[in-house]
Amino acid sequence: MPSSYKNREVCLWAGLSVLTALLPVLVVAKGRLQDDMEHEAIQYLKAEPTDPIIQLQKEIDAGRVKLEFDKKNGYLRSVLKNLHISTTSQALTFAKTSLQRERINPRQPRALYFNDQTYIGFVQDSPLLEISSTDPQLGGTFYLLPQMPVAKPKFVRQNYECLQCHSGSLTNGVSGHIMRSVYPRLDGQPEFRAGTHLTSDQSPFSERWGGWFVTGKHGFMRHLGNVMATGDGETILMDKEAGANITQLNSLVDTSPYLTPYSDIVALMVLGHQVNLHNLITRANWHTRMALHYEKQLNKELGRPEGSHLDSTLSRIKSVCEPLVQGLLFSKAEPLPCAIAGTSGYTEAFSKQGGYDKKGRNLREFDLKKRLFKYPCSYLIYSPEFSALPPMAKEYTYRRLWQVLSGTDKIADFASLSESERTSIREILCDTKPEFVQYKPQ
Repeated sequence: MPSSYKNREVCLWAGLSVLTALLPVLVVAKGRLQDDMEHEAIQYLKAEPTDPIIQLQKEIDAGRVKLEFDKKNGYLRSVLKNLHISTTSQALTFAKTSLQRERINPRQPRALYFNDQTYIGFVQDSPLLEISSTDPQLGGTFYLLPQMPVAKPKFVRQNYECLQCHSGSLTNGVSGHIMRSVYPRLDGQPEFRAGTHLTSDQSPFSERWGGWFVTGKHGFMRHLGNVMATGDGETILMDKEAGANITQLNSLVDTSPYLTPYSDIVALMVLGHQVNLHNLITRANWHTRMALHYEKQLNKELGRPEGSHLDSTLSRIKSVCEPLVQGLLFSKAEPLPCAIAGTSGYTEAFSKQGGYDKKGRNLREFDLKKRLFKYPCSYLIYSPEFSALPPMAKEYTYRRLWQVLSGTDKIADFASLSESERTSIREILCDTKPEFVQYKPQ
């Protein structure tokens, strides 16, 4: 084995040794997470995931898939290929906010690549690929892949190490994903005294992408990307003008170690929408299952017929599914006052992924003039995670979608949807998602 790979192996096991030393701390973290994650209805730490990484590992173990290793990027290209993740999704972040923060800085950003279910993190000269995926029942699941050439690489599942950040208020109280905007110093260290922002489709444009590189056109709108924070700690300054409307990164960072020279603005916008909606789906799933589990036990103790529903159960399901309906229909999404244009080809690649109705429309079509998508209903309604919602959560969600899209519900939360948009979304769903039609009110 080449010496460079031996060094990587030493780094890998040194890193794992550090994690072992942290076990007492992690036990405390487990206690904090245990209430929901280890609830009898969820059993996050005991359940066997079925996410795309587990499926890929089974293919590798069976010899049906062979991951190719290259000296520049390790397994990165091969992992992306086998998970059907486009390199056009590349997003570069230089903020020190992840597991490998010591290796990340504005000269050596971390690259993220993603599709509907899985996120791959690549750091230059690292002995590890970082992976987070989305499991239909468990929500966010986390893995490391050692960057060493072996016959059958192994994805190593991570729990407490990742869940210290990826479970809590930042993820709606479930195992989930985070997209964060910070005020980064020259070395990439966030100036936490200035605060941070979670980034979603609801975020003000002016608060997005601090600590990220951003390529693309966005007119007179300004974001926090591409620039560093200056000031004395009392006052933080960000020169947003200097980071605006940048289409090439060559003046900011050497992109030759990465798969593309871009950090596409449209990909970043989709990423923000997706991580938030994934968390909303998981929250609806978990809390519905926990509510029904409690109800079943109570019915048994009180001698009530099995399947009798408490008002508190219905209320709890409503409380977690109504935000999901709002997220699916972009009800609180920040409008765009001017047009957006990407640079990497992501816009075209994403739009062509299918789900066309009889008129040739699909929910992946972008608008990018006044909002993100032409038809404001999330493509994640087709996801395995949405399909795995408990029947009562799904029934509530579909019933509310029909009420809004048929025009019988015109409350303020959905006022931004015009009559023609409601009709178009309803028609697309009827043609592309047969299950939706089954819930049509009689």
